[in-house]
Amino acid sequence: MPTPVSKPPTWFDFQVNGFSGVDFQSDTLTIEDLARAVQGLIDDGVGGILLTLITDQEASLISRFRRVEHFRVTEARIAAVVRGYHLEGPWLNPEQGFCGAHPPAAMCAPSLDSFDRLQEAAGGNIRLVTLAPEWPGSVPAIEGLRARGVQVSLGHTNASNEQIDAAIGAGARYCTHLGNGVPLVLPRHDNVIQRLLARDELVACFIPDGIHLPPFVLRNLVRAKPAGKVLFTTDAMSAAGAPPGRYRIAHMDVAVGSDGVVRGPHGGFAGSSLTPSQGVTRVASFLGWSHAESVNRWSRDAWEAFGLTP
Repeated sequence: MPTPVSKPPTWFDFQVNGFSGVDFQSDTLTIEDLARAVQGLIDDGVGGILLTLITDQEASLISRFRRVEHFRVTEARIAAVVRGYHLEGPWLNPEQGFCGAHPPAAMCAPSLDSFDRLQEAAGGNIRLVTLAPEWPGSVPAIEGLRARGVQVSLGHTNASNEQIDAAIGAGARYCTHLGNGVPLVLPRHDNVIQRLLARDELVACFIPDGIHLPPFVLRNLVRAKPAGKVLFTTDAMSAAGAPPGRYRIAHMDVAVGSDGVVRGPHGGFAGSSLTPSQGVTRVASFLGWSHAESVNRWSRDAWEAFGLTP
């Protein structure tokens, strides 16, 4: 009998804001734009993503979800790669530092009524929501999201231990880009990075570009987590898979140099220019893992975490 030919691994990235010069937040996004980004992802070895939309007013998010979902229905190749959506905001902490590059004026307490309107616009395909559980009403919101089959991640947050306990009890499972989305200066010991890192119930998600987290910090954070409780994402924006230059993410113009740093107008980071294939290489290098171990984390483990298959 002939030996079966195994398929090469395909990366799954659950936080992608743009790619190949295309900003997924754009209100002028065309099907040609999205097809170009999808081809860039395929060329990088990506089999699937959760297309990520960040904080904005509900009406704007509804419009964007409807547009992208129409493109998914229209173009089979887009649907094959865009396997759902990650809603990062608007239910985040608006305080300086914790809000990151998101517009704080649009942030608010979570609402299941609002989510249901967004989910309808998204064709039922929002699979992951990032929120800050210190907002009033977060526990019933998390319970409602989980009842709707949606995963919940804690991010852009300064939640207390008690608020994290309550969120986990309600069904939260992940931490969004742990170590980022926080102010540059924090209390030495009692800070939200340590509070989230200590929770073995949560899967910690990291951006391994060597910029958001220096390699030695990434090593320390990964070592602190139990086996099977770490995933990686690019948090890519439009500069990923594209040359250095000026790009846009939502409301911001950003500059991306040859060092790969995405510099926002506020001086901080605004997503990354990392591609998943680069992430595979850097995880192995930074953590001293085998190439195969890094490949599994970016492919098999990432697909399984969201109940999907390549």
